[in-house]
Amino acid sequence: MRIGVGNAGRGLTLAALLTGLVTGCSTGDGESDGVAAKGSNGSKGSKGSTEATATAQVAERGATVGAAGSACELPVTFDTAKSWKAKAVDAGEASEAGGDLADLADALLHQGPVTMACEIDAKPAGNIGFLRVWTGKPGDADARGVLKAFVAAGEGVGKTSYRTFEAGGVTGTEVEYETTSEVLEDTKTEHALAVTTPDGPVVLHLGGLDDQEHERMLPAYELAKSTLRVGA
Repeated sequence: MRIGVGNAGRGLTLAALLTGLVTGCSTGDGESDGVAAKGSNGSKGSKGSTEATATAQVAERGATVGAAGSACELPVTFDTAKSWKAKAVDAGEASEAGGDLADLADALLHQGPVTMACEIDAKPAGNIGFLRVWTGKPGDADARGVLKAFVAAGEGVGKTSYRTFEAGGVTGTEVEYETTSEVLEDTKTEHALAVTTPDGPVVLHLGGLDDQEHERMLPAYELAKSTLRVGA
């Protein structure tokens, strides 16, 4: 599997990761299957939708990530929104730090069956949040099972809505869910999707500081989903 640094020196430093990482996902009740979910324009999608929402807003294209020589080398390729900045995440750096810092970083870099491999920052585009890519080891797990395990490994999840999506030649599973922060006493919406590849499963996750930031960043998520391809 191709994860980690695309070019020399592009790995995300441990200090930057611990400073910038905003966590939030999962375990929970309130799961629904194919229930209507909000599109990026704030409207409700069709129940049981099996393809990308036709009315979803898609961001203006910037760089493409995933291929050899790009900011992040991944089992998939997709377009990032204009001005968003991608950085590869080197999970091996955390284990080299030692002590409690290594334990904390390791916990933040792994969620369920997948490990963070790429972080795409919205700040250069004027938003607060990240589109993160997580990759796993090859195996027999299907996209839905991987995504459910990813969500179940987080904290503070309430309502979840899973559905199948199709984009180009890719079919996978998508989830919209709510997470509640005990510290901030706030509930927000998050989106994630999963696909399987010969090199292992891939999860794309979009969080955000709050619901307002999340809505503003959804077109970037929709762009990534609509341009997602397996392989280079």
